[in-house]
Amino acid sequence: MSSPADSKALSKARYTQFAEGYVSSETHARGSDLERLLAIARPQAHWRALDIATGGGHTALKFAPHVAHVVASDLTPRMLDKAREHLIAKQGLKNVSFEQADAEDLPFADRRFDLVTCRIAPHHFPDAQRFLHECARVLRSGGVLLLQDHLLPADDEAARSVDAFERLRDPSHNRGFNQEEWQGLCRAAGIAVEHAEQYIKRHDFLPWARRQGNDAATIDELKQMMADAPAIARAWMDPREWETDAATFVNRHIIIRGRRS
Repeated sequence: MSSPADSKALSKARYTQFAEGYVSSETHARGSDLERLLAIARPQAHWRALDIATGGGHTALKFAPHVAHVVASDLTPRMLDKAREHLIAKQGLKNVSFEQADAEDLPFADRRFDLVTCRIAPHHFPDAQRFLHECARVLRSGGVLLLQDHLLPADDEAARSVDAFERLRDPSHNRGFNQEEWQGLCRAAGIAVEHAEQYIKRHDFLPWARRQGNDAATIDELKQMMADAPAIARAWMDPREWETDAATFVNRHIIIRGRRS
């Protein structure tokens, strides 16, 4: 098993290489989940927000018009540069700043933020519990955590299969969790879960695989892995037209609104 430092170095290297694709990705930039996140968060105009692992900056961009200020943070400087260049600066927003930050060791003072968001990123973190403790630390008392990430089925064999499929496509994928695990992690960090729901995203398989630079051999291996997956895992990912170039599948996310107790 790789060390946390190795895992973070791999993630940083891959998202330096593929930063452009995540800025321009339609599923990241215009996914309907962004509207859902906004509705669940119910941001206030006076709030100070932190977006962890901002990637292409899409969540920061969505929330900026609704709060006083957003700090967009990411482990990878190139991701921050691309977010600033292609999204925030072009929109002319004046209330977004950028800071390099490790999600498990945030360089921010205690109780600084009213809202912390993290969208489709914690599966990369070596220590999700430490990440959540850091979220709780930087939130003011009563502050809101809004988290979205990959969701695994409760069945252990199916969960391992789904996680392995994601990791083959992107080796910097560390692990996902099922809903009960996510809620337990939040409780352990002192975050009371007020709302949790499942959100389903259907992906065009080939663009999804190629966004991480997968070659033809890896794509074939992914196809075979799906074909050989346990029935519960296949039902969870729901592949369609799998033997064609129009192949699609779903990954399931959890959205959690929590409050620092």
